[in-house]
Amino acid sequence: MRTPPCVVLGTGLTDADKPMRARDLCQALDLPILPKNTEGIRSKLKRLVTLGILTEPEPGLFAQPRP
Repeated sequence: MRTPPCVVLGTGLTDADKPMRARDLCQALDLPILPKNTEGIRSKLKRLVTLGILTEPEPGLFAQPRP
């Protein structure tokens, strides 16, 4: 059974103490740094921002919301 992308991405961001870029998250998830991977991650991160699960403090930087 595959883990949902939001869980994988959230886990990668939880371990970070600062906002991350899609490229940095690809490295953290051991994905090759290829445009198709970074753009796929970026689109998933943007979707999670729209759903209120993540925040985008600056364009291209993604983080979990702070309480």
